Amino acid sequence: MIGRLNHVAIAVPDLEAAAATYRDTLGAKVSAPQPEPDHGVTVIFVDLGNTKIELLHPLGENSPIANYLKNNPSGGMHHVCYEVDDIIAARDQLKGEGARVLGDGEPKIGAHGNPVLFLHPKDFCGTLVELEQVA
Repeated sequence: MIGRLNHVAIAVPDLEAAAATYRDTLGAKVSAPQPEPDHGVTVIFVDLGNTKIELLHPLGENSPIANYLKNNPSGGMHHVCYEVDDIIAARDQLKGEGARVLGDGEPKIGAHGNPVLFLHPKDFCGTLVELEQVA
């Protein structure tokens, strides 16, 4: 069902400092900040060629990343994202196997412009999982 690893998301307390670390220290290609108001985050993508790192920073006080950073003030890994061919078929199969889909269970458009869903971390070894439908 799942395809390749699309990205690993890291919540960061200082988006510019995190981007500078990847760009200047590690020599990675780093995108411009991209506000995602529907998800309550600003993101920067670090292009690794075969996958990406997604740096997440809160966009507003109601951001889920703001809550994450309250518990993890230094930041840390927030979720992993796997690609799927058909997000509805993947959702239905996972729900049939007992996995919990977060939110209302309907895909939302993610930062890459593709439909995404999140799966409960308690069902996946303590890891928040994002599924992204890719063309």
